[in-house]
Amino acid sequence: MLFLVRMDVDIPRDIAPHAVDDIKAREKAYSQELQRSGKWVHLYRVVGEYANYSVFDVESNDELHAVLSGLPLFPFMKIKVTPLAKHPSSIA
Repeated sequence: MLFLVRMDVDIPRDIAPHAVDDIKAREKAYSQELQRSGKWVHLYRVVGEYANYSVFDVESNDELHAVLSGLPLFPFMKIKVTPLAKHPSSIA
């Protein structure tokens, strides 16, 4: 199942910088592991924002929820999920 996911990050300013650096390092490692596994198919930055659009290919809604809630930055994110289906005019 394919999903388009927008993630907007808002880290509170009162979190210690070393804690933020640790969270970001864990986020990078986790996201790259998911990309290598083929579950996180595309990752695009939104220019000028601390946000991204991503495409996930997972087996179910529950798996997507588990993947997203496992993100170290999850507590600081607003997430919008859009299920995707193949377009009849697509040649891919």
